[in-house]
Amino acid sequence: QVQLVESGGGLVQAGGSLRLSCAAGRFRSMYAVGWFRQAPGKEREFVAAIIWGSAITNYADSVKGRFTIPRHDGRSPVYLQMNSLKPEDTAVYYCAAKTIKGDTWPEWGQGTQVTVSS
Repeated sequence: QVQLVESGGGLVQAGGSLRLSCAAGRFRSMYAVGWFRQAPGKEREFVAAIIWGSAITNYADSVKGRFTIPRHDGRSPVYLQMNSLKPEDTAVYYCAAKTIKGDTWPEWGQGTQVTVSS
């Protein structure tokens, strides 16, 4: 079982930046790490993902050009660099992991709050 711990959330003004970190314990045979978010009253949605130990990434249309997962070196942690933040980015951000290729994300962190003020 992979243990995931997010950090780096906080309060920022619109247009500002934050960097989230996802530390993975017991990360042998990891396949990918993803970032998701859930705003109040809304369903959890996909934000971005990276193949472990690579620069292969995927982003939701709503964050393309603003959020970036830097190239990963095969060691924990995985970062999410968030620039040009908007109030609609306010949510609890979760990292998730999977050890094999597939549609599901079996492992989840506890989440970190990101609040963007207008």
